[in-house]
Amino acid sequence: MVYDLDVTQEHCPMTFVKTKIALNKLQPGDVLNVKVTEGEPLENVPKSATEQGYIVLSVKETDTTGVYNIEIEKG
Repeated sequence: MVYDLDVTQEHCPMTFVKTKIALNKLQPGDVLNVKVTEGEPLENVPKSATEQGYIVLSVKETDTTGVYNIEIEKG
């Protein structure tokens, strides 16, 4: 299953805290699409997810300037 999470209104460290809470609810193989803003969230969410053992599938800029989508799979 694929799930969406928008943390564009959050600031670090809450961007990853909310991402981790959402990832914990998923089953192995599920994917979470996390929408973040550029800067610290864009740097920290993929890095922290990888450090926690999750698989970062992609990081792509969206049609909205300064907003990115990070696909994270729960392994």
